[in-house]
Amino acid sequence: MPRQASTPSNLGFALLGLLARRRSTGYELSRRMERPVGYFWTAQHSQVYPELTRLERAGLVRHVVVEGAGPRPTKRYAATPAGMRALREWVASEMEPQPVRDLETLRLWSIWTVDREAARSLVAQARSRHVGTLEAYERELAEIVDTPQARDHAHPWFASRLTLHGGVLSRRAAVEWCDWMLHELE
Repeated sequence: MPRQASTPSNLGFALLGLLARRRSTGYELSRRMERPVGYFWTAQHSQVYPELTRLERAGLVRHVVVEGAGPRPTKRYAATPAGMRALREWVASEMEPQPVRDLETLRLWSIWTVDREAARSLVAQARSRHVGTLEAYERELAEIVDTPQARDHAHPWFASRLTLHGGVLSRRAAVEWCDWMLHELE
């Protein structure tokens, strides 16, 4: 089903999800898109401001001007009640199948075209990235896992705990897969 003009894009919903957690400037939203949202959804800094303008035109966010260090006024955004309603409806709506675009797996699919050492190097690089990501997820999860907020389904930390746990499981599986591939390449 095509999006209506006032329906946010996926980036718009990501921004609404961030603003549901706390009011933020465009710069702060860009930083928060890097971490934690960047673990599972990416956007360029240059995409954030035009999307905020679209969300504001649709009445889903509003801003107040606050003092800032720059030459232009600093806008601090918040989700409106309509924005919160749109976010809740989107979260609860049926998910459409998402195309899979996994460059690592695409390269591994053609690993047979390179010599054994190049193949081992590719897998070792992938393993190293997965280990680094796993460690980051585990650190963040350890910071919140035992808090009461992480057990309260109506608190943002509950969702953070769920997604970080999923990230830990998926990165552990990826490391295990890389170890298996390295064994196969011996």
